[in-house]
Formats: sequence, structure tokens, C-alpha cells
Amino acid sequence: MRREPIDPSGLEWSRVSPKYLRVRLLGWLIGSVVWLVLASVPLVLRLTGLWDSFPPPVIAWGLPAVVLVIAVWRGVLLPRQVASIGYAERDDDLLVRQGVFFQRTMVVPYGRMQYVDVAVGPLERAFGICTLKLHTASPATNALIPGLPSEEGTRLREQLSARGEARLAGL
Repeated sequence: MRREPIDPSGLEWSRVSPKYLRVRLLGWLIGSVVWLVLASVPLVLRLTGLWDSFPPPVIAWGLPAVVLVIAVWRGVLLPRQVASIGYAERDDDLLVRQGVFFQRTMVVPYGRMQYVDVAVGPLERAFGICTLKLHTASPATNALIPGLPSEEGTRLREQLSARGEARLAGL
């Protein structure tokens, strides 16, 4: 994983599963088709003659075109967005990074973690991946790591919970 200017030096970043890109692409495809169908309704009504006066042809043709351009742009960005997600475990905290244009590296101290949650949706379950959610005392420092292999999510949940309990106990 490429080192970004906001990343601490000397870290080995762990990446999410490549299957996560497939899940995101499938969700993108379904969402794009739904939005394109909805945006095409005025055009279809105009072309069939059911709605001649409104909307103007520019809107009837332009709306699906804009939706298509936005959908393609989102699809092009998806591989880079997934590749930007990573995490690194240190002695006292967990670092989580994400973002292509607006990059973010979050430090979550183990002692601040209240609980660690592993969530699995139907698509994630089909691909054998999960999302790890870290809850802290402050909602601003809550973090999530999507696209982890299920075994890694389970391992991280147990390890982070144990480290959090140890830090809270002052060990």
C-alpha cells in the first residue's frame, strides 16, 4: 500500500480483501441501474407521447445522461477507494485509513474502545467478508474497517477487545 503524506512512517498497513471490491461493484451496478431507470422515466414518457408538454427535451435527455456520467465516474473511482482502505495495529492503538481525494488516517487508542462489533450483510456473507466497527466514548472517533475476511474480522474483534480491556484495567 502506498504511503500517503499524512501516514506515520514505518508502518505495515494491512489491506482489505479483494472480494470487497466485487461487493462494492455489485452494489454500484445495482444502484446505478435503479437511478438510471428512474431518471429515464421522463424520457420514456416523452418518447411514447404520454407526456408531450413537460419536461422539455433538454431535461428529458439530460437527466439520464447526467446520471450515467455520475455512475461511470463512481465506478471508475471504486477500485481506488477500496485500495485506499487499510489498518495497522500498534502497541497502544489501531490506525485506520481511507480516502482517495479526502484522505483520513484515524488513530483509535485501545483504552478508548468501548466495544468492537462485527457486522455482516447478505452480500458480504456471500463473499465471506465482514465489517469491523470500533465504538469509542466519542462518536467522532468511531471507526470502521469494511471488507475484512471473516476470519480476520473475528481475530481483530477478539484481539482489540482484549487489548481494550487490558488498557482500561491499566495493565
